[in-house]
Amino acid sequence: MSYVAVYPLATPDTPNKVLTHFDDIVSTLVEHGVGFDRWQPSPIEKGASDAEMIAAYQSQIDALGYGSAHVLSVTGDHPQRAELRAEGLKARRYSADNVHFFIAGQGLFCLLVGEYVYAVRCEKNDVLVVPAGMPHWLDVGENPHCVALRLFHTAEGCVPQFTDQDSAAGFPGLDD
Repeated sequence: MSYVAVYPLATPDTPNKVLTHFDDIVSTLVEHGVGFDRWQPSPIEKGASDAEMIAAYQSQIDALGYGSAHVLSVTGDHPQRAELRAEGLKARRYSADNVHFFIAGQGLFCLLVGEYVYAVRCEKNDVLVVPAGMPHWLDVGENPHCVALRLFHTAEGCVPQFTDQDSAAGFPGLDD
């Protein structure tokens, strides 16, 4: 189930709000310029290539106006799953808005907004739009199953700018 948990930076182990209803998630995130939506699934064959997955959602990608699409795929049998998880837990920001559409599985996006962290658990068919400049990190879990499209306006826009913050430390992860 998708949800948003809001944690004060001062108490990273206790959320002051947890929202599970779609409309509540949308209205809470939009207050901070973050978009949340759901796309209708497109038929994709198991074992589809990155190009086939992108093609299956090309009309939605085009409607949003994003010119660069990449597939993020981290599963339990991925030989570098631990390294990819560690990399995802590093707080970063991008110079442009970026979109994450979950084709399969789930991930926990943590967005740093002022003195709060908004932990957004996304799952299949969820679309999360992170605005330019917003620090965030992604936890795919210890036994990951995450297949997502990452959309950017340009290829250059998908270069992360890592922050010096160890923001993920102390906050619950996907498996907690």
